[in-house]
Parts: sequence; C-alpha cells; structure tokens
Amino acid sequence: MRMLLIGPPGAGKGTQAVRVAKAYDIPAISTGDIFRTNVSQGTPLGLKAKEYMDRGAYVPDDLTNDLVLSRLAEDDTASGFLLDGFPRTLPQVFTLDECLTELGSGLDVVVQLVIEPEEVVRRLLKRAADQGRSDDTEDVIRHRLDVYQEQTHPLVAVYAERGLLVSVDAQGSMRAVTQRIFDALDGAVLHAG
Repeated sequence: MRMLLIGPPGAGKGTQAVRVAKAYDIPAISTGDIFRTNVSQGTPLGLKAKEYMDRGAYVPDDLTNDLVLSRLAEDDTASGFLLDGFPRTLPQVFTLDECLTELGSGLDVVVQLVIEPEEVVRRLLKRAADQGRSDDTEDVIRHRLDVYQEQTHPLVAVYAERGLLVSVDAQGSMRAVTQRIFDALDGAVLHAG
C-alpha cells in the first residue's frame, strides 16, 4: 500500500500516520519529523527549516524534495509507504509523480483528514501548552491554516480527479478516527480491486 495522508495542521496526520503505517507494516515518512529531527540536532538544514517553521511558512520545495525523495528510494519502501506532509504544493505533486514513476510505482490512495478550523486552533494551542512548541502560537496557527488552504488544499482536487481520494472526518477520538481511516481504506481497496 502506497498512500498519502493529507489535511490541515492539527488534523492528527502524525498520530494517524503512525497507527496506519503500523497496521499495514509500512514506513511512515513524515516531513515534519524529518525537519524537527534536523532542528533538534542543529543541522544546517534544521536551522534553515526552523526559520520557516517558526513563521508558520512551508519549508521551500527544494529543501523538502531532496529529503523525501531520497527517503522513498530506501529499501524499506519497496512494499509500500505512508507519506505525511509531502507533497504540500502542486509542484511537489509532479516531483513525487516523477520519482514514483522512476521507482516503477504510484500512489494507491490519498486519505484526506477533514476538520473544522476552530478545532484545529483548539488542538494546536493545547499541544503548544503541553509540549512548549515555539511554532504553535494562535497567530502562527491561523497563518498555517491560511497557507494550507492556499497551497495544499488544491491537491485535494488533483487527487480526486485521479480517483485516489477518500475523505475521513478527523474530529472525535483518536481511536474513532483511526477506525474511520481503516473503513475508508477497506472501501478504497475493494473499489480499486
């Protein structure tokens, strides 16, 4: 299974990616985790990425593409993967298409997590308080939602047009959302088969 998890910040992509990837025994590839690791280690990429992350802006495509594409070429992705946080822009969609074509594969399904903006703000402010994250102030959260609507939400139409999109309600308990994702994936796999 080769899948993409898409949704606004705070929709629970990271949490759900780990649960779904474990169930399908595939690696979860998260650009956020890659960037946060580099930030915490103080790498040059991490310091550069942190400047964008602290403003609520997307890390530029050229910084992101190389990291993700080299990760997709690793051996453990041969039987599948779950992408979380990439692609985020239309140019990244086409970069991913080219990479997967070179690897002789393509996406099987794109799971869109749907959530109300005010719930996102509530969740991320709580996470900021719990984890002391500098990138989660209310102004930055609202800016990130605007950036998502402008730059990432258009991907939903692209993947819907390709017949790959399934939408899942991301509000409610973590367990309930996970079950909705599994139900949607079962339906998508049955439909594709």
